[in-house]
Amino acid sequence: MLISHSIIPSIIIILLGLIFNWIALIFSGILYFFHILIDMIDWGTNLLFLNKKPIGIKILISEEELANLPEYLAKYKHKESFFDEKYYANKAWLATEVLIFAIMMVTITIFALEYIYIIIFYFIGLYFHLARHYHLKKLEAR
Repeated sequence: MLISHSIIPSIIIILLGLIFNWIALIFSGILYFFHILIDMIDWGTNLLFLNKKPIGIKILISEEELANLPEYLAKYKHKESFFDEKYYANKAWLATEVLIFAIMMVTITIFALEYIYIIIFYFIGLYFHLARHYHLKKLEAR
């Protein structure tokens, strides 16, 4: 598990925002924290980076799969394909992601319309995410 998937970076970002009195950093840290909470729901995360076992609900992976992960990963040419397939096969989670995007758009429109251009970064990220997904599917099909 990576330290980036713990709440430690969000706490550091919030503290830096408080030290420098920079509201954008404070909000960024809070949003990072929410991202980690959401990660606890889908895959589980290493909340404090103290233990190596992911904690959380883990709706995208069963306890049996987690316990026998090397066996499941061995079925794929590329290990990340297992996680990619699990993510895109869960329609409820994809619907939740779409709902979160819609809430983001409404929030930007209501509270910060002058920053609407920032959503281009979302679409750039989405492009790379989907390009990686289809690339992995093509590699697994060979």
